[in-house]
Amino acid sequence: MHKHVPGLSEADAFLNAHSDVVAVDMLLPDMNGILRGKQLGRDYVHKLYDEGVRLPGSNYLLDWTGQNVTTLDYGTSDGDPDYFCFAVPETLKPVPWGARPTGQVLASMYHEDGTPFFADPRNVLQRALKPLTDMGLTPVIAIEYEFYLIDREAAARGVVQPAIGPRSQFRPAQTNVYGLDDLYDFEDVLSAIHEACDIQRLPAETFVAEYAPGQFEINLHHVDSALLACDQAILLERCIKQVARRHDMIATFMAKPFAESAGSGLHVHVSLLDRHGNNVLAGPFDERLNRPVGDMLRHAIGGLVATMPEAMAIFAPNANSYRRLKPGTYAPVKANWGGDNRTVSLRIPGSDERSVRVEHRVAGADANPYLVVAAVLAGMHHGIVNEIEPHDPVVGDGYEQDAPDLPIRWPVALERFTEGTVLGRYFGEDYVRAFATARQFECDNFHYQIQPLDYQWYLRTA
Repeated sequence: MHKHVPGLSEADAFLNAHSDVVAVDMLLPDMNGILRGKQLGRDYVHKLYDEGVRLPGSNYLLDWTGQNVTTLDYGTSDGDPDYFCFAVPETLKPVPWGARPTGQVLASMYHEDGTPFFADPRNVLQRALKPLTDMGLTPVIAIEYEFYLIDREAAARGVVQPAIGPRSQFRPAQTNVYGLDDLYDFEDVLSAIHEACDIQRLPAETFVAEYAPGQFEINLHHVDSALLACDQAILLERCIKQVARRHDMIATFMAKPFAESAGSGLHVHVSLLDRHGNNVLAGPFDERLNRPVGDMLRHAIGGLVATMPEAMAIFAPNANSYRRLKPGTYAPVKANWGGDNRTVSLRIPGSDERSVRVEHRVAGADANPYLVVAAVLAGMHHGIVNEIEPHDPVVGDGYEQDAPDLPIRWPVALERFTEGTVLGRYFGEDYVRAFATARQFECDNFHYQIQPLDYQWYLRTA
């Protein structure tokens, strides 16, 4: 099989520019957003651009622990066949954190005849994007990630707590949101992350101390390619984790690592441009929102609200994800929307007509960005083509006002996902069934584990 990717020259240029590189990490984001793959020797990199490198398709369908999902018809059930992986153009970059000179490159999976493999999240996103592009619409997307820096030595002893600031030698213990001192306390690791982003051409715009001790946020600059936005997001996550490891810390994107502290979200900003570069979400000035709001924005909101319960299993993909979804914590629990309001699921930030956009605030930082963006774009298209009118926007506390409740317990979210009628048209029914089966397998296994709280509450009283 030969699949043309404009890449042999790309591989040559990279290897010539980095003559010391001895290996390249081939990266495939699985269903959970965990990067899997293999390390290629320098002389083997060209194969990823020419013939393709074979890997089992089941790599995309593992549970969070990396084991095969025995209830799926993929893996041991079908003999675990190989498919062909090819490099994603323009993602071959050096990595500055390896013990030896190394590069990395994203890859995507295809059948022997060149058709996309259904379970590759990049291919799922491409499929979900097509209905909008067929309408002549281009999404412009920016992604924000929240994460914690954790004390690695303490975690190895079973104690999870924020990392000690290398400059101050103090462990952060207060909510110092937007505090600049926290940025300087962790200046060494944050500067190293910024330098690594520059090396890999990841457009990290801002670094912020977030709403909890040891929590930070990094925002990526908006781009007019949904695939590129998600490629950059998944590579930013890897960059943060690997640089933190070199500084003897753990960067965690768990949705809720601390019960009493803020959870970590993955926020997606989306606007839509027509063929002439006009923002189709803009419209007449809305006094309630203090924003220029067009019909297409309202209908996109209507579709997002309508599909949000069905998509919750995508936005909150594991057991810990649902610990973040608690009223009064800036984490959404209702399918609502509003203007400059962080208590709602869908926020319309302050902007002029060129930059009117939706900020989708539901997903946790542990979610797969490709699937999150695919679900967001699916919801927007569904609302636009069906001209779905949303309920009135929220003014004030979104937790206290009437709106449809979201499924904020894992089994309920999986049931709503399985019963859904919209996402299958965008993701493909095969993928929806595989995702539901894999997540149910993991949910069942998690349920049957005995937790420490079981002993604390029930050992002597039951």
